[in-house]
Amino acid sequence: MAIPAFDPKELTVVDEIPVRLGRPPTPIYSYPVTPREAYIAHFNRKPIWHIMGGESRLFAPKLLPDNVSRAMVMESQPFDGEAEGGGPDMFSIDWEYVPTARGSIVRPGKPHLADANDWREKIQFPDIDKWDWEGTAAANNDTYFVNDLYNVLWFQTGWFERLVSFMDFEGALLALIDEDQKDAAKELFNAISELYIRIFDKFLTYFPRLDGFIIHDDWGAQKEAFFSPSVCEEMVVPAMRKVTDWIHAQGKYAELHSCGQILKQVPNMIAAGWDAWSGQHMNDTHKIYEMHGDKILIGVVPVIPDSETASEEELRAAAREYAEKFCNPDKPSYLNAFGVPVAFREELYIQSRKNYSGTK
Repeated sequence: MAIPAFDPKELTVVDEIPVRLGRPPTPIYSYPVTPREAYIAHFNRKPIWHIMGGESRLFAPKLLPDNVSRAMVMESQPFDGEAEGGGPDMFSIDWEYVPTARGSIVRPGKPHLADANDWREKIQFPDIDKWDWEGTAAANNDTYFVNDLYNVLWFQTGWFERLVSFMDFEGALLALIDEDQKDAAKELFNAISELYIRIFDKFLTYFPRLDGFIIHDDWGAQKEAFFSPSVCEEMVVPAMRKVTDWIHAQGKYAELHSCGQILKQVPNMIAAGWDAWSGQHMNDTHKIYEMHGDKILIGVVPVIPDSETASEEELRAAAREYAEKFCNPDKPSYLNAFGVPVAFREELYIQSRKNYSGTK
């Protein structure tokens, strides 16, 4: 697809994404193509404008038990995480919602699985055919999904986090390196991958407007990764790659959501087949972009002046500087920020359109 030249008429605001989680509304411009087309073009490394977060919509229905237990439901029906969150996940592991953290946790101290070798006897895999696929599809397909947005399934619990839910944090880490447990942990991860593929196949069957998947698997804390790159390469990457290969075979896209200071794990993300990763702000996303942005789409954290004290021109100058560094048509990235000032967002859109279309 030829990328059209920028036209100032595109800056006409035709709609906005409403306030959510305390964040200001996001303007929707008169784009030259649909946001969905722009998102897919970005994944195919033929960017049209710099993806800024308003082009996609997350889908996380109650159908999936983890979304309720983790208090992260997004669908046509309203959901009160504080009142309804928590309870059993798809493996019947009980989670407790913690209002101050706005999230859920498996209460530690009594792990469901003490030794990874016992997983076949201890772990109860779900019967996904009993989930209400038809009812959930009827309630969402003609109401929740917006045709011109990139619709993406948010999948809450990945491989390491799933092991933590079974074994507690210390037990999960030990299972990754204990010679007596490693093989069993690999077999468990492989079985989890096979289950996830079956679940994703159901989602693509019942929700044909889905374009991709974001899968959550935290690998680090504020200052450091939970495990070494070599452990991740051996234990986690193969199971992930099985799923991402399947997703790509369906013509869809796979994004990793992984928290923590995990710069050292980016090569493993690439090896695992992820198309994109938006790291938390403790990561030096500028450095990560320079090192790995040619192999995986990186969500880059911008440097934005304080909108309370900066002038409009200072905000626009910062956007132009950002675009000069990170809106490279041969090495695209996307914006990793919320609550971006309107002047910065508008100028970044203008400059990215010009950069990507090769016009001034």
